[in-house]
Amino acid sequence: MTATTTVRQILEQKGTGVHSVEPGVSVFEALSIMAKFDIGAVLVLENKRLAGIFTERDYARKIALKGLSSKDVKVGDLMTANLCTVTPSQTVEDVMNLMTENRFRHLPVVEHGRIAGIVTIGDVVKSIIVQQEETINHLSNYIAGDIAT
Repeated sequence: MTATTTVRQILEQKGTGVHSVEPGVSVFEALSIMAKFDIGAVLVLENKRLAGIFTERDYARKIALKGLSSKDVKVGDLMTANLCTVTPSQTVEDVMNLMTENRFRHLPVVEHGRIAGIVTIGDVVKSIIVQQEETINHLSNYIAGDIAT
């Protein structure tokens, strides 16, 4: 990955698969899917269109702290509906800034009105680490006199 890594490059590395539920699904069912796939969020799709996102944070703050039952509450009642999304052409820096400013950990990727994937804070951190390692290797090679690298 280069210093200007894009969301598209991240998705090429990690894949474009996403896990989703419908708004009428119970919070318990959404949590079960999240546990099964070891993920922190599911997209909420209504008629195959992105309607929101449901995260572990939504559960902790809107169910657990209020003493509600995850089997009785529907995802559509708790999901974050006003979503911020990114496009595949946006840079890792763009995503990092959005996540930091808005305290997001997951951002749906949308291209031409369709879901193209999801990026997480972990994806961003991994990308930045790879960029830094490449820079260190390039500088080390330059210092060693191997300028062709």
